[in-house]
Amino acid sequence: VQLQASGGGLVQAGGSLRLSCAASGRTFSGYAMGWFRQAPGKEREFVAAIIWGGGSTDYADSVKGRFTISRDNAKNTVYLQMSSLKPEDTSVYYCAARRSVSMVVPRGLADFGSWGQGTQVTVSS
Repeated sequence: VQLQASGGGLVQAGGSLRLSCAASGRTFSGYAMGWFRQAPGKEREFVAAIIWGGGSTDYADSVKGRFTISRDNAKNTVYLQMSSLKPEDTSVYYCAARRSVSMVVPRGLADFGSWGQGTQVTVSS
C-alpha cells in the first residue's frame, strides 16, 4: 500500500490541525493504520493507531485526550485530529500501515510495514 500524508503546517499553541493520510494500491480495510512523529534529533515515536475496522484505537500518553485518530474506509483515508497543540508536538508526522485484521491495536515501529513521506507540524508558543 502507498501512503500520502498531508495537512501539516504552522499553528499557534492551543490551536488545531487535522492530518490526512490517503492510501492506494491495496484493500485499505485490511490494514491497521498508525501515526508516528519524529522531532529533530529524536527517535520516531508512536502517536496513535486504529484497527482495520475502526473499532479500537490507542494513543500515546502525551497526546491522549488531545488527539483523535479516525478512518474512512470508503475514502481510503485515515485522519489525525490534533487539538490543544503544544510546542512539544512540533515534529514530522508519518502515517503507517500494517496488513492486519486483528482486533489488537499495533503501536510499535516494527509492527508497520508501509510508511508515508511525512508532513511537518510546527507549533509556535
